[in-house]
Parts: sequence; C-alpha cells; structure tokens
Amino acid sequence: MTETAATWCDRFRAATESDPVIQSMARFYTCTFLLDMGEVSILVRMDDGQVREIVPDPPPLTAYQFALRASAETWRQFAEKNPPPFFHGFLAAATHHDLRIEGDVTVMMQNLRNFTQQLELLREVGVPLGEA
Repeated sequence: MTETAATWCDRFRAATESDPVIQSMARFYTCTFLLDMGEVSILVRMDDGQVREIVPDPPPLTAYQFALRASAETWRQFAEKNPPPFFHGFLAAATHHDLRIEGDVTVMMQNLRNFTQQLELLREVGVPLGEA
C-alpha cells in the first residue's frame, strides 16, 4: 500500500464515521463493497455504520457483495466538488458513462441511502488516484 492510499483510507474512514447523515441511519448499514477505480481498487467493509476495514488493492478472490467499476477518469470527475453533468450520482454515471454495477444489487439497494451518502464523501476526500 502506498502512503497516498493509506492516507486516503484514513481520511475516508474519518469522513464516513463523522458524517451525521450516515451515523443517524447507520445501525443496519452492513455490507462489503469494492470500488474499482482502474488504477486502484478499494475494498470497504461496513458494519453497523462503522468502517471495519478498508483494503487498497485487495488480493484476488477477496469476497465482496457488490462492486462499482469505472475508469480512473470517471472516478476523478465523480469526485469533483461540482461534478459535470451525469457524474453527480453513481446511477447517472452508470447510465451515461463507463461505471458498471456488479454483484448482489439487492444488498446495495438495501443500503442505498447510506451507500450513496458515503460515495458523496468522495467530493470531500477525493479519490486515491494520481493526476490524469
């Protein structure tokens, strides 16, 4: 793990665990997901609204329930403070850009409000990717 990824993981954890929206509804926010950003993948394990583990570039065959996969450029635009049209939400990026949703979509939908809020935190902490 590079120092950049480690620092990012710490900031993402802190942002998630201090977010008032997530924490107000977090009791049952439990799932494991993968954010595949092309240059780096991030595995996040949530348990009752707490980040139990964040693993940059998890080894092959690491289990997760669902994944969002997109190019590094899509993630960079999604994480902008004021994203361009159709990068404002992951469903819009899936419809109009190269973001793909894979895995157990039922689990994602059961946690949709918190998961969406957590993705919005990327606009504060950025993404663990180098410059384009």
